[in-house]
Amino acid sequence: MTERMSAYQDKVLRIDCTNRTTRTEPLNMEFAEKYVGSKGLAIRYMYEDMKPGIDPLGPENNLYLTTGPMTGTPIPCSGKLSVAAKSPATGTMNDCSIGGHAGIRLKFAGYDIVVFEGQMDKPSYIVIEDDEITFHDADHLWGKTSHEAEKILIDEYGTEYSVLSIGPAGENLNFISCINSDYYRQAGRGGIGAVMGSKKLKAILIKGTKGLKLPNIKEATDRILEIFHENCLSEDNEYVFDEGTYAFLEACNDGGILPAHNFSAATDVNWDKYNGAVMKKYRLGKRGCGSCGLGCGNFMRVGDAICEGPEYETTAASGPQCDIVSIEHNVRYNQVVDDLGMDSISTGVTVAWAMEMAEKGIHDFGVHFGNEEEMIQIIKDMAYRRGEGAELADGVKVASEKWGGTDFAMHSKGLEFPQYEPRGSFGMAASYAVSDRGACHMRSYTANEEVFEASCPPYTHEGKGQVLYDLGEFNAIKFSCCLCDLWGSVDYAIMAELLTLITGKEWTEEDMSTVGRRVLNIGRAFNQREGFTREHDVVPQRLFKDPLKGGPADGQVMTEEGFQDMLSQYYEIMGWDENGCLPQTMLDEL
Repeated sequence: MTERMSAYQDKVLRIDCTNRTTRTEPLNMEFAEKYVGSKGLAIRYMYEDMKPGIDPLGPENNLYLTTGPMTGTPIPCSGKLSVAAKSPATGTMNDCSIGGHAGIRLKFAGYDIVVFEGQMDKPSYIVIEDDEITFHDADHLWGKTSHEAEKILIDEYGTEYSVLSIGPAGENLNFISCINSDYYRQAGRGGIGAVMGSKKLKAILIKGTKGLKLPNIKEATDRILEIFHENCLSEDNEYVFDEGTYAFLEACNDGGILPAHNFSAATDVNWDKYNGAVMKKYRLGKRGCGSCGLGCGNFMRVGDAICEGPEYETTAASGPQCDIVSIEHNVRYNQVVDDLGMDSISTGVTVAWAMEMAEKGIHDFGVHFGNEEEMIQIIKDMAYRRGEGAELADGVKVASEKWGGTDFAMHSKGLEFPQYEPRGSFGMAASYAVSDRGACHMRSYTANEEVFEASCPPYTHEGKGQVLYDLGEFNAIKFSCCLCDLWGSVDYAIMAELLTLITGKEWTEEDMSTVGRRVLNIGRAFNQREGFTREHDVVPQRLFKDPLKGGPADGQVMTEEGFQDMLSQYYEIMGWDENGCLPQTMLDEL
């Protein structure tokens, strides 16, 4: 039997939504030792608990809130919470990462994982306060926007509680709906809000007062503070406080990977009208998540539009993708999608596709390039499934399969592309294709190596399988530790040392690599069990047919052969067969 490690609460809470009952069980320490926490642990529990082939919007799809061993400790940037379920958008596993304070409060309530099973028979919300879990009717909240619902609940319960809530998009089971927390933090991708909506669960409130016990707390804290000052607060990470992810706007535009006009171009000559320098003129203040020492959040007000953000992804999706040059529009877009509970990436990419459909004369959804008012209106219609908005509510895969335009419907497995143009960074095409939850830049972010660091050439497929693997393995363990992506200078040695300090178990750099690889495999194994193979690791034909317009990557186009070669390279390194499947011996080891 695997010995208990410290830094875990050794408790899983299971909430039966159907019968409104709860039960607890010890954390599976074998799973924890093999997958650490957060992302990896959530996927392992999903693989164990759920049968293949279940309906993502049915009662058998569980919703998992998963912390990690670093959650609730003094370790910087460790306040993230994994939110996971089978995705209604893709049919794959889906784990999201949400910031704020919910993860720490859940850990302090005494739980490593909370699993929501079954479905309510009417709109409800659940309060988790240490050992007391209560169920409440939410008729007065259902139909409210996410921000309205959170304000009502905070006014009633107080700011000691974290609130996870959905907006109208989640209530209406939209495949591009998200879960909000602390008003401006999101578990954003894969329709995770629809899973919560399918359970008729409007909100989850969390308060924890138990704290967390660690061995040798003084010595551990002293060393953690040294790492914080020597590494986390180093020059490499200064941009996080200065501009946050807004800093990527200049880097992507200069590097020729800022997508524009629905991924037909990769530069915006007007980018300086909404760049970081402009953002700072409207910034009201800064904000960070619990345990954060970097503070990426930017509170902004432009005119009557206000939000925390927008992040780079949101800015690119709402601006250059849709031929709109207005920082006020970007902020208003961010405010609206957050309030309605919609993924800002998927929403922007879907609307840009609809704009191109109208431009090409295929179908007019009532939204056109460059029109801010039409864009905001169609988003509201998407959230409520009204009129033409109903046709777009489930993203570009569903819409393009009905209306055409599949060649320029920018998604993989049903998840819309993040805002990094693959023809300017060939590795990103393969990264989107092999990502376990559909197109995602948070698995293997090859743009950093190909464009920002220029450590490998961007316009070739050669050697990209290894780049994909190295980055994917690293992020898999990093996110399983529940560390924020923006602590960019952290490495295997630091992660191993931190885990050793807090768990009482010796961890090595080799262990970090091993766990990272295992997490990649368990995600693939879940999808393999759902029927996913190489034939699903695809990207739109636009990348092979349409030369890119503008910027350093002007004229670049990928080849099918080169793309397939990247997949084969990656599969070989992973030990999968040519069909992208794990052999039985590897499945048995998981």
